[in-house]
Amino acid sequence: MFRLSLSMLRRDWRAGELRFPLAALMLSVAALSSVNFFTARMGAGIARNANQVLAADLVLGSDQPLPAGLRDEARRRGLLSADTVAMLNMATAGADGQGASMLVALKSVSDTYPLRGHMKLRREGQPDAVAASIPAPGTVWVDPALTAALNLRLGSTLRIGERNLTVAGVIASEPDAAASFLTLAPRAMINSADLLSTNLLQQHAIATHRLLVAGEPAQVAGFEQWVKTRVAATPRLGIEISTLASAGKESQSMQDQVRQFLSLVGLLSALLAGIAVAMAARRYVQRHLDACAVLRCLGQTQSQQIRMYLLEFLMLGVAGSVIGVLLGFCCHFVLLDWLGKLVEADLPPPGWQPALQGLVAGLALLLGFALPPLLQMRNVSQVRLLRREQEAQQARTVASYALGAGVFTALLVWQTADVMLGLIAAAAFALCGLVFGLAAWLGVGALRPMRGLFNHPAWRFAVTDMRRRPAASITQIVALALGLTALLLLTVVRGDLLSAWRQATPDGAPNHYIINIEPDQRQALEARLKRYGQPTMHVLSRGRLVGINGKPAKADDPRAKEMVEREMEIEQADTLQAPNTITAGRWYDGAAAEVSVDQGIAEILGIKLGDRLTFDVAGETLDVKATSLRKVDWRAHQVGAAFEVAPGLMTAMPATLATTVYVPADDRRFSYLLAHDYPNVSVLDISAFIQRMQDTLAQVSAAVEFLFAFTLMSGLLVLYAAMAGSLDARKRQAALLRALGATRRQLSQAQWIEHLLTGALAGLLAAGGATAASWALARFSFHLAWQWSPWLWTAGLLAGALCALAGGWAGLRNVLNQPPLLSLREN
Repeated sequence: MFRLSLSMLRRDWRAGELRFPLAALMLSVAALSSVNFFTARMGAGIARNANQVLAADLVLGSDQPLPAGLRDEARRRGLLSADTVAMLNMATAGADGQGASMLVALKSVSDTYPLRGHMKLRREGQPDAVAASIPAPGTVWVDPALTAALNLRLGSTLRIGERNLTVAGVIASEPDAAASFLTLAPRAMINSADLLSTNLLQQHAIATHRLLVAGEPAQVAGFEQWVKTRVAATPRLGIEISTLASAGKESQSMQDQVRQFLSLVGLLSALLAGIAVAMAARRYVQRHLDACAVLRCLGQTQSQQIRMYLLEFLMLGVAGSVIGVLLGFCCHFVLLDWLGKLVEADLPPPGWQPALQGLVAGLALLLGFALPPLLQMRNVSQVRLLRREQEAQQARTVASYALGAGVFTALLVWQTADVMLGLIAAAAFALCGLVFGLAAWLGVGALRPMRGLFNHPAWRFAVTDMRRRPAASITQIVALALGLTALLLLTVVRGDLLSAWRQATPDGAPNHYIINIEPDQRQALEARLKRYGQPTMHVLSRGRLVGINGKPAKADDPRAKEMVEREMEIEQADTLQAPNTITAGRWYDGAAAEVSVDQGIAEILGIKLGDRLTFDVAGETLDVKATSLRKVDWRAHQVGAAFEVAPGLMTAMPATLATTVYVPADDRRFSYLLAHDYPNVSVLDISAFIQRMQDTLAQVSAAVEFLFAFTLMSGLLVLYAAMAGSLDARKRQAALLRALGATRRQLSQAQWIEHLLTGALAGLLAAGGATAASWALARFSFHLAWQWSPWLWTAGLLAGALCALAGGWAGLRNVLNQPPLLSLREN
């Protein structure tokens, strides 16, 4: 049986019967394998560096200096410890402070840092070197982005605060880089001995203090339990505990989200490619029914026939899956180039598991989508050679068409590793297909009254052909529309939403945040900033929410837990200021201990009007009642706080000031001069952050667009398969029409018109889907005024027409090449 199947495989390959299903299978496996290879490398990198992600076994973090008793207890238990302090500050090139300046993520480290893992420094023309120690006193190690921005070299001087430091190294990697609270700013690392001399660590400075601990697992576990007991007894300490287990969960969660999203994109391509395989298998069966009848006459049984063809397709599936895995391995380097930099610079090579997953997925797709048509061959009777009749499909054969949907749903669950997400995605795909299918059916139906719109034979032939095969026409339109919708969302819609977001920002809106202003610097800075429009000074204190209605503030939701465990901004304000608007309750009158809460914060923490909130502000207790909820329009780029209270409630509590200003683009020395005269003040250039975020978004979008290109190609394969499936019938029809007087030119024009109509309907459907998605994103995610985009519909029509012309030409280019008499004799 194997030799017979192999002989059939060679014969069918030479006849060109198997090239198309092989291409569709390769495409689907390549899309899935590229995702699997990338996520496998990402997961291997996370697992390899699991004990280095914290640079320790246990990390204690706080917005305030940690009690010395923690270090003493760690030392008493025989544990190693190290200290770090992270904060945002301006850095200026040059000893005289006359060079360019930039906001940096400053980090001071003690002598024993890191306790786990290694720091690596770049060496010109050589591999990265492991750092033997931390920066020496008087020196600084900097991020490569900082050297490029400020034109620094080894030996250059970098002024941070009131201290001139010598650049002694360029950071290649640091173990706990993910612990940075603002990764958009480049790193500058100094020795802890130099931190005080910078004069940056003022009483109210915003900084993150960390104590790193490492040792034997039992000792670390005992110390962790001791810290938890102390934190539970004294919640005001505000200490956040991070372990390898918690860091691993966060990293694993991020990896799972990336894998699930990319897998869903790849599976959409696999679904369309599977449909193309099913259509190709159906045409294969139709062309082999006579051969089946002959073999039955020669004594072959039904079960032998099914085994023979299944074995042939199994060999085809193995070959296509192997080639698809190889293509996926090559394509994953594209994802690695765009997304790998956002995850980790040095990822280990992948294992064999992604290749095995690709093989299994390919064989499952082939059998799931090709088996139903193949099962029809068992119903072929020897009588077919005498009577050109096709037996009715048996119930089991009809039911077997559900196999493809079941296999695809199983792949969804397997690839996403989440049963609920897989089932929801399967339902979403089915719903989307039904909606698009209904719209395509209405579109094809609308062509009926348009048959007489033009008095031209080619137009009538084209419209009649589309209506004669409605199922094939609808399948082509839906498949092509799905791929186009995805690409339109990532190109035209993304650009329109970003443009609308920029336009929604008022002209002259502040583009610089100025924070960490000391109260005694207020008058001098107000006078200095008067030329920038007399910006409003906001008085801010940092406090930790410790109680709600007399009960300790606790939360299970990760977002709420993070807010409860850290300090949040509390603003002292007499009146409600723009861009705040009251959404519920009333503004406080200042006579009572009342607070206005940000609406989003209230939803996360479960705060309602009338709740009593207790804050710990630098050891002082603030007890207030929530009387209003506020909504903040962050597009105005103004200082905002989670909580606002009357100034009289916090007169004895520590506070800093912050403001925002609009600085013209040609005033390039603003940040430098302000940082030079006020070293403790941090100036955040919002435009620089937005640019970095847009660059990151562009990288992610490019990677997703690359995957959706597979989806578009799969849609074209479906279009080609539908055209090729009707090739024989079209040849007979063309021969008959030419025998009745139709010219070759008229039939050729009819084909092109049919392709254009298919593409136009698919383009309109894709533009409609992308328009609906853009409205939903603008309305519910971006909170922007939605505008209808004519360019979106133009792009959809043009892209649909071009794709349909390409796929249709490939499928029907040989219809008119055969003489009419020969076609009629063959039939």
